[in-house]
Amino acid sequence: VASKGSIRLQCHFKDFSGNFEDIIIHWYQQKKDKAPDRMFYLTAGKIAVDSNFQENRYMVEKVSSQKMCILTIKDVMTEDAATYYCAYWHWQYTQCVGMYYKVFGTGTKLIVSGKFLSSENENKLTYVCLVEKFYPEVIRVTWTDGKKEVTDNVEKGEIWKSADDGQYSIGSWLTVSKENKNKKYSCKYEHESGTHSFDTFKEGIYYHSKTGFLYIIKKMCTDCSKLFIY
Repeated sequence: VASKGSIRLQCHFKDFSGNFEDIIIHWYQQKKDKAPDRMFYLTAGKIAVDSNFQENRYMVEKVSSQKMCILTIKDVMTEDAATYYCAYWHWQYTQCVGMYYKVFGTGTKLIVSGKFLSSENENKLTYVCLVEKFYPEVIRVTWTDGKKEVTDNVEKGEIWKSADDGQYSIGSWLTVSKENKNKKYSCKYEHESGTHSFDTFKEGIYYHSKTGFLYIIKKMCTDCSKLFIY
């Protein structure tokens, strides 16, 4: 979940057995309901950027000692919200036939809140609520101020499905004036496995072993430069 500034996406190649220095790494961007779109590929320390992407917004570094590639997206915008994949060509020889095929990572989903990028949000606070590992995907997430449901300045992200375990996640954001920084707000989710609520005074990470939910609530200051990524 990103607000502003630059973000770093890591791609790990722990199962790659060849010479990592020679590997050609491709990066793809996939937006909702769209096919993956290749952004560029990295070869011999140089980036070859595809024509529909702006070269000056991306930086890629290869960390050979850790078999890792890091993609940095500069000055993140709402248009950058997507799932990002890295990939490389792999040669396999079986039954007297050799062939190349491209191996993809599981992907990293980037959620960007446009409200965080607005200058009018200076001197305001944003609370981030992230609910992970639920199934099925039907869920309701709401915010309250202790008395009633809050609907103004609330933004809900799209539900996304993990490629690893098939479970779902969702994020929600509440932006309030700093004048209300001492006011208690609560994020609540309702799901067939149960209903739970956490308030903004208890910032942190919580895990319900009974339901399998990982629940994160984080306070962000929208007029500072620090970027929080979960």
